[in-house]
Amino acid sequence: MRNGMHTDMERCVRAVQSKDARFDGWFFTAVLTTRIYCRPSCPVVPPKPENMTFYPSAAACQQAGFRACKRCRPDTSPGSPEWNQRADLVARAMRLIGDGVVDREGVPGLAGRLGYSIRQVERQLLAELGAGPLALARAQRAQTARLLIETTTLPMAEIAFAAGFSSIRTFNDTVREVFALAPSELRDRVPKKRPPATPGVLSLRLPFRAPLNPDNLFGHLAATAVPGVEEWRDGAYRRTLRLPYGHGIVGLTPHVDHIACRLTLSDLRDLPVAISRCRRMLDLDADPVAVDDQLRTDPVLAPLVAKAPGRRVPRTVDEAEFAVRAVLGQQVSTAAARTHAARLVTAHGEPVEDPEGGLTHLFPSPQALAALDPSSLAMPSTRRTTFTTLVRQLADGSLHLGVESDWAEARGRLLALPGFGPWTVDVIGMRALGDPDAFLPTDLGIRRAAQELGLPSTPAALTARAAAWRPWRAYAVQYLWATDSHPINFLPV
Repeated sequence: MRNGMHTDMERCVRAVQSKDARFDGWFFTAVLTTRIYCRPSCPVVPPKPENMTFYPSAAACQQAGFRACKRCRPDTSPGSPEWNQRADLVARAMRLIGDGVVDREGVPGLAGRLGYSIRQVERQLLAELGAGPLALARAQRAQTARLLIETTTLPMAEIAFAAGFSSIRTFNDTVREVFALAPSELRDRVPKKRPPATPGVLSLRLPFRAPLNPDNLFGHLAATAVPGVEEWRDGAYRRTLRLPYGHGIVGLTPHVDHIACRLTLSDLRDLPVAISRCRRMLDLDADPVAVDDQLRTDPVLAPLVAKAPGRRVPRTVDEAEFAVRAVLGQQVSTAAARTHAARLVTAHGEPVEDPEGGLTHLFPSPQALAALDPSSLAMPSTRRTTFTTLVRQLADGSLHLGVESDWAEARGRLLALPGFGPWTVDVIGMRALGDPDAFLPTDLGIRRAAQELGLPSTPAALTARAAAWRPWRAYAVQYLWATDSHPINFLPV
């Protein structure tokens, strides 16, 4: 882990002098002579070491009076991997801020969701990130504003409120302070010959740290896609999104150096949340070099990593939806699980309009599923009980699986539910909660791969062997799964 890396002056200077893009998002370089802050890979000539200082967040740079570099665009760096590989207070707070909670519910709402006092949350964020929740949310609003200014033709007033600003004046002042340009000047810098935008569609580039292997990532999402909610079309994974202010449809296409993202939103205020959830689903803030370096120390995994480095863990945009689908997938094939889910979508999902056709519904909410007649479920009675207990607890809030979840606590609550064994809890831990160390020793595909590779195939012995892969066992699962010819391991043709 590189937690607190910004305090290691020598390492930071080396990263800046070598323009190492792997460290983009880990820390930010502030130049004392120009009052500009940059990402480590900034293409300009590096400043003298004595003129550099380092901060753990863009918000901390902004609070210290530095403005964003116009060349390297530090606001477009991938997010820090720290927040998705930890489950402590700061990491959970950062995931919530990324999900727009401060803009919607304020700092009291953030603290309430975390179960801490406002003072405790602010103190810990300041200690680790050099900025409190309001400053961190403000930096995110500025980034969203710039995105809308440069990728849409929306009037500035609409952009201001869509980005979460309470007034036009605050919007103008913040953009000018952070980017040293007025909103209109930012728009004037955009090339005039860019392709015309499709009305109502936002086209964005989602950055990531290289390498990224898209095969299992998009292959898994496409192979398990629920008709009406998800599809693979023309090289893109498309799905509907349930969002705080409305709904959306996103199309995500892998490219060598970015993920192309096409978003249609019923309410533009959902833009930062939609981006955050898509990044989380595709695991774009991961540090693949750190993961692969650890896994290749095992001589059995080393050839798998060398053959296709940069595998990500396919996650989800909706934790409750994934938990329901995990139950539907217990002891049945991928195709059968899709059939069960498609029936629920048709009967209980909310219809949506897809301008491109193909997608028809949002996945049913826990409240809608809790109200259904259990006898209508075509599944064994024991799984029916598992299903109804899960959706009831999700609906009434006694079980919560959001980005702020404490992983250990959530696992304990899931294990207490009828019909929830280790496989179901671990797959939810890996793909919904986002635990990078979740492991599936009882999974049939993992046991088959272990046998073929000469690893122990009994759950206890395999778990003991896998201790050397920690804290990245969820990524080891992806490499082991990939030894099979299952469609989840390949980009659709």
